[in-house]
Amino acid sequence: MSDLSWKILDSTYLVKAPWAVLRKDVCQMPSGYVVPEYYVLEYPNWVNAVALTADNQFILVRQYRHGSSSTVLEIPGGVIDDGENKLEAVKRELLEETGYSFDSFDEICELFPNPATSNNITTTYLAKGGVKFQNQQLDLQEEIQLVLVSPEELKELLFENKFGQALHSAALFYALRKLGMLS
Repeated sequence: MSDLSWKILDSTYLVKAPWAVLRKDVCQMPSGYVVPEYYVLEYPNWVNAVALTADNQFILVRQYRHGSSSTVLEIPGGVIDDGENKLEAVKRELLEETGYSFDSFDEICELFPNPATSNNITTTYLAKGGVKFQNQQLDLQEEIQLVLVSPEELKELLFENKFGQALHSAALFYALRKLGMLS
């Protein structure tokens, strides 16, 4: 197979803010064609978790997402902070967003949110044995409601397209397969 990689001839940052970094690249394709303007969003890498309590309930989060102007059902997760590894980040995010601590973590998938225009990757863990450890420790801009559901309820929500986040839907399918719950 031939190499399909593009060569970056020039890069210019148009926006550099804490939660939004946008650059414009001038790229040369293997054919020699020069793409004069290609825009890339730079984000930190993310983690999320399909989280199961000790009594086999899935922990979901419900929150408002301004980009889509909607309140959505999701799995817990967030940004990997500077100096953190993926596992540390997912443990921290779960504790902050849910107040639960977990016995085991199994990495189940890595997905690009949008490889056409974004540079980051999301790693999903299956967290099991969750026990309520503390109250939620939310950031000022977070208002998160916890929703506990049975495996049957989770599958119904998933198959009825009740999750607003594509990465989370994919992660749930990976987790259900890993748990032997897909039929």
